[in-house]
Amino acid sequence: MHTGGEPLRVVLSGYPEVPGDTLLAKRRHVRDRLDRLRTALMLEPRGHRDMYGALLVPSELPEADLAVLFMHNDGYSTMCGHAVVALGRLAVDYGLVKREPRAPETPVNIHCPCGLVRAFVQYSESDGKTGEVRFHSVPAFAFATDVSVTVEGFGEVVVDISYGGAFYAFVGAKTFGLDVMHSKTRDLVDAATAVTKAVKAQVQLHHPTSEDLAFLYGTILTDDNDAYSSEPTANVCVFAEAQVDRSPTGSGVTARIALQYHKGLIGLNQTRTFQSGATGSLFTGKAIQETTCGDFKAVVVEVAGRAFYTGVSHFVQEKDDELTDGFLLK
Repeated sequence: MHTGGEPLRVVLSGYPEVPGDTLLAKRRHVRDRLDRLRTALMLEPRGHRDMYGALLVPSELPEADLAVLFMHNDGYSTMCGHAVVALGRLAVDYGLVKREPRAPETPVNIHCPCGLVRAFVQYSESDGKTGEVRFHSVPAFAFATDVSVTVEGFGEVVVDISYGGAFYAFVGAKTFGLDVMHSKTRDLVDAATAVTKAVKAQVQLHHPTSEDLAFLYGTILTDDNDAYSSEPTANVCVFAEAQVDRSPTGSGVTARIALQYHKGLIGLNQTRTFQSGATGSLFTGKAIQETTCGDFKAVVVEVAGRAFYTGVSHFVQEKDDELTDGFLLK
């Protein structure tokens, strides 16, 4: 599947059973014991450095319709908005929800490593077709603002750090003499990667509920248009091992709205449009509710987008020169 141009390989069958009492424990298990399968599915020759994946597993939460482990070119993330949009549609189309689909929307509770994310899938009873998907995030919050870090090749750079199911550093692209819509992708990647390395080395992150969530996922370069406007605002997310998100980045939109709300630049239920600097694709987002996460003031953010199917593949994993069970991927 893909959402806003960002790919998603959904593993439907053939994967070994993943033990663990919690989803975070399952995430640790696949990271420590089954990582060869991630590299086989995500990297060349079966994938590429910007491939993204989702492994469906059982959830310990009774209200969850499904649970998911996200994977990418460097490991396993804790939240992925473009994947949630795709999985919401997949869950309704494949009958994975615990209730009959209903119009105008069918709710789908998706258990992500960061927590329970509630998705709502457009559904037509007349033809059974699904459409746009919106989701409500876990509590999102600004972790730190105006943080000065020393970035190799650029000197002192001031960044904001915000959480939307994963932690991101935010900085305007013009800081590096770049434009998220027009600069070369290589230049954007180099600048964002340098910021990520600097923040990881110089800033200690923590999350109120689990240290499994306390890591910097990537850097998002923005167009600096953070004050509320009806016009789209653009960004490019570079995450994991210099991986470029081709969508506007669902968890990044969540974190950016939390940051804008924290700074008083956007109010509750003010919808903004976010544009991918990589492809021009669009998500919408808005803060819908104030909440807390530990000692942090937080918001619940609603993000909306559309996902599409790209086909079904059967992959065969080779081990010790023998063929073993394959993976069915959507």
